[in-house]
Amino acid sequence: MIKSMIRSYYKMTFFFYLLSPVSCLLSLALFTSCETDIETINTIASTKEFPVESGKNVEIKFSDSAKIKLKLVAVRLDRYEGKKQYIELPAGVKIDFYDDSMKVSSKLTADYAIRYEGEKKMEAKKNVVVVNKKGEQLNTEHLTWDEEKHTISSDAFVRITTAKEIIFGDGLESNEDFTKYKIKNIKGTINMDEKE
Repeated sequence: MIKSMIRSYYKMTFFFYLLSPVSCLLSLALFTSCETDIETINTIASTKEFPVESGKNVEIKFSDSAKIKLKLVAVRLDRYEGKKQYIELPAGVKIDFYDDSMKVSSKLTADYAIRYEGEKKMEAKKNVVVVNKKGEQLNTEHLTWDEEKHTISSDAFVRITTAKEIIFGDGLESNEDFTKYKIKNIKGTINMDEKE
């Protein structure tokens, strides 16, 4: 009986020593993979910025001297802080500009916009459309609105449609309500037949 116990002990000891390297290798592999996952997560988290505020179906009105100057409507709004504070409107934006009589003087829509708070500038991108009170329409893929200078400008391809003609060009400078504008480099004009 003692001999069988000794044999069992040696068998268990041998089995333990056999498993020890295997278990060490498994533990090392698990530890390494966990460390890699943690490093990956930390790398992603350190490079990805997260908004400090978010909102859906947002409507904001800006006023000056108790008069509404513009109304901004966005499907989604994200505000970021840091060295360069900005507001991102990733799902599109619609802005109505008002004149002193509280009537809409122009409208701007875009699929994407970003506003740099320190610079007081907004960039509108993708399917940007501006319509003034005369019904004239500007189409472009990139537009910058300078809030302090009350101007809009573009260095991208532009198309302006009026009652009489369609003008194509590269770049534009205009006042905020798009009533006085200048195309930088006219590429072509199509005259509209008033009889049709």
